[in-house]
Amino acid sequence: MTQQQPNLTPLYAPVEPYNTGSLKVSDLHTLYYEENGNPVSTFIIIIIIIAHMLACFSPWEAEANNGNPVVFVHGGPGGGTGPDDRRFFNQQPRTVSCFDSTFEVPSSDFRAGHHINPRLPHRRSHSELEDNNTWALVADMEKLREHLGIDKWVVFGGSWGSTLSLTYAIKHPKRVKALVLRGIFTLRKAELDWFYEDKNGASFIYPDAWEAYVKPIPESERGNFVAAYHRRLTSKDPAEQQAAATAWSIWECSTSRLYLDPAYVARAANDKWALAFARIENHYFINKGFFDSDTWILDNVHVLREHNIPGVIVQGRYVKRFLPFPSYDVVCPATTAWELHRRWPEADLHIVADAGHSQREPGIAAKLVEAADQFKGL
Repeated sequence: MTQQQPNLTPLYAPVEPYNTGSLKVSDLHTLYYEENGNPVSTFIIIIIIIAHMLACFSPWEAEANNGNPVVFVHGGPGGGTGPDDRRFFNQQPRTVSCFDSTFEVPSSDFRAGHHINPRLPHRRSHSELEDNNTWALVADMEKLREHLGIDKWVVFGGSWGSTLSLTYAIKHPKRVKALVLRGIFTLRKAELDWFYEDKNGASFIYPDAWEAYVKPIPESERGNFVAAYHRRLTSKDPAEQQAAATAWSIWECSTSRLYLDPAYVARAANDKWALAFARIENHYFINKGFFDSDTWILDNVHVLREHNIPGVIVQGRYVKRFLPFPSYDVVCPATTAWELHRRWPEADLHIVADAGHSQREPGIAAKLVEAADQFKGL
């Protein structure tokens, strides 16, 4: 089966970091970050690889240079960042800082483990799970903000990045100027079941990819795929770990975009990437995101309203007239974005027609660029 790939909406021009650094956040984990853009302009982006998740922000206070720092939080957890993530932000005359906290690389890049900086030594194994949890990531973001001398920043995150962004904003509302969110994920059981467990969920839309996902798991363990994969991803057998990681990662990469992108799916065949992505993601899911309750984020969204934090929510959804089947954001269905918007009506909700989950979908990318520009003058 072939699908026509539409032309991608142009982002801003590619940019290289003008500065890099590292910040030790615990005995086990060290954050790696990059500063991107023009260091003498008003907006800064930093890409940080911490041992947990992704985020982007600028290293200087907005008051100091009449601009807005932005922290970019990537998905997964464990998804990492790439050079194109800098391109959502106008680098001239501003600079933007990205912070990557999805990978688990202790004492090297992030708590999460992708985008490893080869200059920093690894003290422990790749895709480290120890001391890797949501609350440690939130604390890491604060340590980095303080380290860079930033007072307040715009928090920009999608998928798991929306989870972490919302959690950070709820815990530290006085440090958040605005939220730009995409593909909303609050880590509720129903959301996980839809994508990883339910035979009438995402599997109903992608039966071919689902068949490959369930193949490594024997019939006797198929009552709980997240738990079954957890046993294999934490196995003492490296081969068993890798096989499970590859199957887990291919499932998500195969379903994240409206038009299947073979190059994107192929990244799951990269053993190192797949192992970090699957182990860290599954680790968070088996532990229910380390939240006190299933609806912790939605129950605490009132904090954003009480502090008058503005926000933009960008979500993909299927429009039937163009496709014979219901393909849209099956990873994080629009119902969660709608529930968030109902509890936070002041936020602007943009439902993008004919778009899947990825930030690379043309309509989603355009709305994210628009939202980033919208808050540049806060």
